[in-house]
Amino acid sequence: MLDQLDAQSPDALLALIKMHAQDPREDKIDLGVGVYRTNDGATPVFRAIKAAEQKLVDTQDSKSYLGPEGDTGFVDALKPYIFGKDAAMGGRLEGMQTPGGTGAVRLAVALSKAAGVQRVYLGTPSWPNHAQILEDVGVETGTFRHAAPDGTADIDALLDVIANARASDAVLLHGCCHNPTGVDYTPEQWDRIADALADSGVLPILDVAYHGLGLGLEEDVAGVRKVLAKVPEALVAYSCDKNFGLYRDRVGAFYMIAKSADDLPAITSNANALARANWSMPPDHGGAAVRTVLRDDALTATWLDELAEMRERMRRVRERLAAADNDVPGLNLATLAHQNGLFAVLPLSKDQIVSLREDHGIYMAGSGRINVAGLHEGNTAKFIAALADVTGN
Repeated sequence: MLDQLDAQSPDALLALIKMHAQDPREDKIDLGVGVYRTNDGATPVFRAIKAAEQKLVDTQDSKSYLGPEGDTGFVDALKPYIFGKDAAMGGRLEGMQTPGGTGAVRLAVALSKAAGVQRVYLGTPSWPNHAQILEDVGVETGTFRHAAPDGTADIDALLDVIANARASDAVLLHGCCHNPTGVDYTPEQWDRIADALADSGVLPILDVAYHGLGLGLEEDVAGVRKVLAKVPEALVAYSCDKNFGLYRDRVGAFYMIAKSADDLPAITSNANALARANWSMPPDHGGAAVRTVLRDDALTATWLDELAEMRERMRRVRERLAAADNDVPGLNLATLAHQNGLFAVLPLSKDQIVSLREDHGIYMAGSGRINVAGLHEGNTAKFIAALADVTGN
């Protein structure tokens, strides 16, 4: 039977990683891989995580199964950071651990389908795996334009979708630091989104993958909280892979907000059943490390300092790029200063992206998405000069 399978196209980003690794040029620049990098190009283990892992080595007394809900201490420790100090939400909130934010998104889509959702609206462009998950779970994908040509969010496109949605529709929104555009909704736009969702009955699925890497821990989830304050039901997918640097440990959480506390047992039982069939039980180590950090005041302070360092470094990169706007007319680099997170999309043609790679050793996704953390004081000038070269300026 296996010889009947058709070969699938290789993942473009994985192919890019391989090409970059094989490039012998010492001044090559990797802007493709979506991980945080320091000024010297490293993706280090957080100091807070290192200390927490040592605590686990010294004190953890078992590697026994946790169950499909995972480490509930980890799930509970995150709640105040996501939902605020009054995170109980009247007993309407329950959560569980997942294998990364990807597992949380998949569980959200699968649970929404089990509840009767037939179509999920997705702003475009979006993280490519969003569309793949929707297709694989078997729900219809509806789309709307997320980013306008001027580098701001197209709020009217989203509001139009919500206003005209069916009762069986859901909408998947990025909580902050939009991937791939870096274009986030403003606080005023989140107010309008929350009101529209409350009026429509459309189920919101909120993907919070880069919390703390935009404007700050409180600011990055302010929009999510506005929505949750207005709607009767919602699903939230959360990732610790980026803001704790736990990429390979796959650390995520999934939260369900119900109309009433009485509805939660049935909702949770369905989520547990879906998780059991998909991955049985989530990996423990990363979640245990995050729990250890968040239960220790000193480690929490260290983590917050490290997160602030990351956020401020990426902000400086954006400001340097924005300052070069006049050096590369036509790309509107100035808008990057008002966007957030790891990513931005440059309006480059396929030929220009190939020229950047072949002529200048600069690697980025074919969509024009760049990881701004791949830039630093030592290579930003080279990048700007290369952009000017390929755009003919």
